[in-house]
Amino acid sequence: MEFSAQSIADLLKGTVEGNPDIKVNNVSKIEEGKPGTLSFLANPKYTNFIYTTNSSIVLVNKDFKAEKEIKATLIRVENAYESFANLLEFYNSQRHHKSGIEQPSYIDETAKYGDHIYIGAFTYIGKHVKIGNNVKIHPQVFIGDNVTIKDNVTIFPGVKIYYDSIIGNYCTIHAGSIIGADGFGFAPTDTKDYKKIPQIGNVILEDYVELGANMCIDRATMGSTIIRKGVKLDNLIQIGHNVEIGENTVMAAQGGIAGSTKIGKNCMFGGQIAIANHITVADGVKAAARSGIAGSIKTEDAIVMGAPAFDIRQFQKSHIVFTKLPEMRKQLIEMEKEIAELKKKLDS
Repeated sequence: MEFSAQSIADLLKGTVEGNPDIKVNNVSKIEEGKPGTLSFLANPKYTNFIYTTNSSIVLVNKDFKAEKEIKATLIRVENAYESFANLLEFYNSQRHHKSGIEQPSYIDETAKYGDHIYIGAFTYIGKHVKIGNNVKIHPQVFIGDNVTIKDNVTIFPGVKIYYDSIIGNYCTIHAGSIIGADGFGFAPTDTKDYKKIPQIGNVILEDYVELGANMCIDRATMGSTIIRKGVKLDNLIQIGHNVEIGENTVMAAQGGIAGSTKIGKNCMFGGQIAIANHITVADGVKAAARSGIAGSIKTEDAIVMGAPAFDIRQFQKSHIVFTKLPEMRKQLIEMEKEIAELKKKLDS
């Protein structure tokens, strides 16, 4: 797709300074600019690159003042960084804009779907499924019986959504993720083996949830596993049965939350976080990467680190001591030798 400077300016409500007809078909960093690409200047540290960049178009703030001649066409906007983000969002929506039902695909006769829908090839849609308007379902997606998918949802290739799941408005589910597989429920028996506990609940994603690639959310044993409005979960995350994650909480890749744990809203978790089962985490809690949360955190806005996780300031103090342990051990050994020598002298 190609866009002219004038069409971009119209979209961003900006003004063109230079050639309004010049076109771009990609983006680039201002310091690595190439002809036919668009860049932006928001950080003053990069100002010197605007005079040497080979980008065809550069977004700048309205108050930017050039000190030398600039080869590129400028588009002046209120906020170059925000406008660049809006432009990327528009470009991405256009790139993924598809419509119609590709073949081969299977849609049960009892399923219902809205307007402006896209269903990719090799997709399976089961009985009594309800799909809203402007939903994009990419190839090789499985949607089980009685699933509800509301409006403006995007589901990328290879996603599996088990029966009875509910997907809210404006959700995005990236490739390979599995929604609604059985929770890890097994009861030990007298013969020391394990009997499977049927998982008869479901999964609910509220509005504006985004799930990364190859992550899993288990269905509840009873009731629902609930991902609240605005939650963002990265790739390769495991969410156990009956977990509830509060609004606008974010979690980086490779983390796991064990069953029946309740996470508050506006929490932030780094990569490879492990959170134990049947605990609660208060609103606004932040946990550094690779932390292990083994017990409930009741203090809102707490910041924790370590495994097991505790207050980050205490962890940092402890880490200073930890790094000095080899030196302290050496000193201890020397003290033991000195004490032994003193005992010999006293004995003699």
